[in-house]
Amino acid sequence: MAALAVPFLRPVLTATQQTSASIPGISAYTVTAGFPASAFPTYWEAPVETQEPQPALYDPVLNITFPLNLTNPNTIPTIDNDPIYYPPPLANISNSSTAALLQTAFTNISRIIESNSTPSNCTRCMAALSVGKTVAQYAPESVPGLLVTLCQTFRFSSNATCVENYAAGSFGAIWTQVLALANVTGLDGQYICNDLSSTFCPAPKTSPLNVTGLFPKPKPKNACAPKASGKRVKVLHLSDFHLDPRYSAASEANCSAGLCCRTNAHATGDVVGQVTVPAPLYGSFKCDTPYYLGLAALQAIAPLTGTHGNSSVAWTVYTGDLVSHDTQNQLSRAYTEYTELSVYDLFKEYIGSPVFAVLGNHDSNPEAIDAPHSLPGPLGQQFSWNYDHVASLWQQNGWINSTTASEARLHYGAYSALNQYGLRIITLNTDFWYRSNFLNYINTSNPDVSGMLHFLIEELQAAEDAKERVWILGHVLTGWDGSNPLLNPTNLFYQIVDRYSPHVIANIFFGHTHEDQVMIYYANNGTVQTSENALTLGWMGPSVTPLTNLNSGFRMYEVDTGSFEIYEAYTWFSNVSSFPNLNVSKTGPTYQIEYSTREAYNISWPEASPLDAKYWQAVTEAMETDITLVEKFNTFQGKSSVLTPNCTNQACAKAKICYMRSGSAVLGRQCPQGYASVQSAFKPPST
Repeated sequence: MAALAVPFLRPVLTATQQTSASIPGISAYTVTAGFPASAFPTYWEAPVETQEPQPALYDPVLNITFPLNLTNPNTIPTIDNDPIYYPPPLANISNSSTAALLQTAFTNISRIIESNSTPSNCTRCMAALSVGKTVAQYAPESVPGLLVTLCQTFRFSSNATCVENYAAGSFGAIWTQVLALANVTGLDGQYICNDLSSTFCPAPKTSPLNVTGLFPKPKPKNACAPKASGKRVKVLHLSDFHLDPRYSAASEANCSAGLCCRTNAHATGDVVGQVTVPAPLYGSFKCDTPYYLGLAALQAIAPLTGTHGNSSVAWTVYTGDLVSHDTQNQLSRAYTEYTELSVYDLFKEYIGSPVFAVLGNHDSNPEAIDAPHSLPGPLGQQFSWNYDHVASLWQQNGWINSTTASEARLHYGAYSALNQYGLRIITLNTDFWYRSNFLNYINTSNPDVSGMLHFLIEELQAAEDAKERVWILGHVLTGWDGSNPLLNPTNLFYQIVDRYSPHVIANIFFGHTHEDQVMIYYANNGTVQTSENALTLGWMGPSVTPLTNLNSGFRMYEVDTGSFEIYEAYTWFSNVSSFPNLNVSKTGPTYQIEYSTREAYNISWPEASPLDAKYWQAVTEAMETDITLVEKFNTFQGKSSVLTPNCTNQACAKAKICYMRSGSAVLGRQCPQGYASVQSAFKPPST
């Protein structure tokens, strides 16, 4: 099928309201009807009013044009033919010996599962892991099949889910590596069993951290942030785009499983093809970002932020997650690479400024998995294809130079770069503290197996020596309620922040939750949470994707070019609940101002003072006596979605304040649980 060439046409910018003196641009922007065809040079299927386009993307790094069947909503692949990596066997054994080993392993694990002689589920789980370890060491290619059989036999999940979780091309080969290389009867085993089910092993506690010799130099006495210059620039923060090129308008938007708004999704009890809630052209609450919505958001940025014409965004931070939330059997390297190319190209065209991007947990394949270089043989390089790809794209787009690109290839897609204003931006691959990266369960007593945090320390020390200010960018947040990251790595990160704040680290940015949140980092592990001890702030950027039950949004900061502190933060959103009622032949969605951070909480804060950790400490203190401020924060957390649950009682308010003051998993897990996310009804533990 030949790709269709489309002439380059710039979309016409239209405004629904006049510029307000208190906001940087117009207060609302309604997207022109239709798709901006000039977004891509050629198409397999040109944009039409009733369906998503299918651009024909040529990748200059890989020197290929991605085929239509990769993203065609009617031909979604369900088999991943990417390379599979197994740990090398300790010895080569015959087929008959392999068969005998598998039968013995199945029998022994079955006995362990069915036995009542051992009172501890944790002991039983680790005993089963020990049996599995032997198979992984001598017949690694047989482990995925064994895991699927055990899962289905004992009904740990549905038959389809067992295959999805443990097939070789899914996570089966990854679990084989974990079994072969982890200490399954020690701390590693406790982490693995707790991940499989909290009823197997309790969550391990934080391991003791020896910081002796950790830092090259002691922290300078009376370290403080530099003075502001008085000159400010606009900086854009985008996060969690989650492009869905397989989105199918009019398909089921309220499906019972998996990602909705797909031709292969349907509602509970309904036959395939019968639709109860048709997917709007611009997106829905249980779906990722269609091209139409992604382009709408990008078109809205300039008029809303006041950065069109002679003004421009100084730089952009993108805190990860480009790829849609497909089940693993629908994902592949090619799908990841396609999405990386597509979204970065759109950023280059519509934003223009340098974009400093990080990899999110969905920006890999298998999803969330990254391997430390310390794994033996080719296992330590099994994800280099991805680091090579994004580093090359970033360099080709002019966002980083060749030296920085080489650094990104080496450091798992992470790098350190000095931008045009003299700010050092350090990016991290936070999969190395994400609990769903199963390879993190190898050598869990070491908080920095990958060397990522050692890299961070080296760069921060160099910045301190050079009197540079630093922004740190990541994807998976280090704290909040503590449900996403692992304890030991985030504990180490917290010590690093303490050592290099407030004089070096100006701000920290994450994404991942899709929600609008902040975290305060304090001195001395947050033992005394006061303004005097509030050092640095972590900003979690609102997502472009509406998934799940959220509005679509983005943020812009006004940043001083001397201190690189933030003096104002504006957030915009589009009301997803309005999308079904749009007459798409006449209009697209509207993005509008949601709030100004400085004005929203109505606390007494000097205009000359930044919106730093001390500002947010003051906000949390005001929240302790005024629950309406917590309600407002909770509303903003979901980007003013109509589906956001209310936070109107003291239990919820106490939990929210605690999350905001928790910059590590250690602190977050000490907070009241059940109120962290606004994507569903709050679920506090029963008492």
